[in-house]
Amino acid sequence: APGHRDFIKNMITGTSQADCAVLIVAAGTGEFEAGISKNGQTREHALLAFTLGVKQLIVGVNKMDSTEPAYSETRFEEIKKEVSSYIKKIGYNPVAVAFVPFSGWHGDNILEPSTK
Repeated sequence: APGHRDFIKNMITGTSQADCAVLIVAAGTGEFEAGISKNGQTREHALLAFTLGVKQLIVGVNKMDSTEPAYSETRFEEIKKEVSSYIKKIGYNPVAVAFVPFSGWHGDNILEPSTK
């Protein structure tokens, strides 16, 4: 349900039939924080997926090109740590969750491994 609450119903319908969920979070400063905040959509979507029976999760960290500096490993690890902490609380095993940094805008780490 990309970024809009009006799509939650569609997200629930699709998720209820899924074996695996891909949770996309934005790496940009402020964007990630908004999504992971108490009422943020990142939290909401992860919780809904687990509640609906999706036990396998992949986390895609998008907009790595917009971090400071671009493609910041420190920022990626910060996001990974915070998301791992939350998903563990709701029932996922963070060790079994793949975290994939990428840039949709530039196509980095989408079809081929990125050098960045």
